Amino acid sequence: MASLRAERVRARQQDDALAAQLEQANREIELQDPDAGASRFDRMVNRTAEMFGVLLLALLTVLVFLNASARYVFGRTFIWGDELIIAIIPWLAMSGLFLAVRRRNVIRIDFFVEKFSPRPRKVVRLAADLLSAIVFVYLAWVSMEYVRLFGGDQLVYLRWPSGLFSSSFVIGPLLAALAYLVTFWREARAGQEAPGGRDAAL
Repeated sequence: MASLRAERVRARQQDDALAAQLEQANREIELQDPDAGASRFDRMVNRTAEMFGVLLLALLTVLVFLNASARYVFGRTFIWGDELIIAIIPWLAMSGLFLAVRRRNVIRIDFFVEKFSPRPRKVVRLAADLLSAIVFVYLAWVSMEYVRLFGGDQLVYLRWPSGLFSSSFVIGPLLAALAYLVTFWREARAGQEAPGGRDAAL
């Protein structure tokens, strides 16, 4: 009985040690520079998009906090604040999309691609980049029609043109397509495969 209890204690200690190692590894990955190895120009572009997203997120946080505080403390609310929050979210999403494509953090399934030899693998990744760019250009084209039809409508309370915010559905996909085309061009010119961290999204 005592040996069984000791075995359970050892197993629990091993589990705890493994959990601590995994947590430490995850922390190290999260704290890594996402632009490590990138050129100065790429760093500048990524950091600009990142700062834009951070500013939007900070603005959203402040608006939500002020609106909630006013509602529960003073019994009043700023309807225009809710309207502005909803209007800003698409720009925040598109800045995140652009960064995800630039930093190759888009969700991808590369299990089957990794089974190929280097040359076919590179061809498939290049085709994936090109196809992704085409899809985003098409999305921007469809969104442009939406903005053309409804972009002139005014927000109910702020009275601003809704196109100021819905235009993110055009600009965001175009920037994502451009990011994919840049990656396609760089990898097509490279004499060898891009590093795993810069793989194409599939």
